[in-house]
Amino acid sequence: MSNHGELNGRAALVTGGGRGIGAAIALRLAEEGADVALGYHSNSVSAEETARSIGTATGRRVVAIQGDAGDPAAVAAVVDRSAELLGRLDILVNNAGILDPELAMIDELDPELANRIIDVNVRGPLFAAAAAARHLGRGGRIINIGSCVGDRVPGAGYTIYATSKAAITGMTKALARDLGPRGITVNEVAPGATNTSMNPEDGPNSAEQKATSPFGRFASPEEIADAVLYFASPRAAFTTGARLGVDGGRNA
Repeated sequence: MSNHGELNGRAALVTGGGRGIGAAIALRLAEEGADVALGYHSNSVSAEETARSIGTATGRRVVAIQGDAGDPAAVAAVVDRSAELLGRLDILVNNAGILDPELAMIDELDPELANRIIDVNVRGPLFAAAAAARHLGRGGRIINIGSCVGDRVPGAGYTIYATSKAAITGMTKALARDLGPRGITVNEVAPGATNTSMNPEDGPNSAEQKATSPFGRFASPEEIADAVLYFASPRAAFTTGARLGVDGGRNA
């Protein structure tokens, strides 16, 4: 565990923080001294266990807060509750996201699922940022988790997911303009294939995903978390509207 304490005295909310990349991000921020709220949708057992584990490992205050990332009112309530429980809010990480597991072609796309993906991947981050802006002061940070697919699409079946992640890039740049005069930075981390339960490195499509990277492997959640830490830290005070691809060279 790092002892640098770059985030001492800071408070962060990580949406989708109960597992996978979100849990790794929450741990990394807590290791650097932040108190952290984990937003989660439905798996309270997993989220509470993750919160306890991170709190025990780092000595920081870590809380789990339930809310639907695709519901604007619920997202705003999670942000407000995070600020209330932690006493402040300095960092928002918009990590919650979903995809179409079937990679349906556009003429087979389920409208209900498409709307849900847009709700969680686009409307959720937008309204979380709007709510967070009421709490963040100078030096505040918003980090959006996008995807390398938002820049280059690897094949058929990604239309709705790529649309949602491309929207994150535009949102990040626009929010940077809106919030920059207030000393708040807004940046994007765009992962490639990352080893999580949603997309395991030994899954059915893993070989073709590994082949797209010069490294021939998946990222670990911790590697994504390190990129988020940079944007959350004082070192990134003059960086805003930026997009950092952590995709193992896939989109090079």
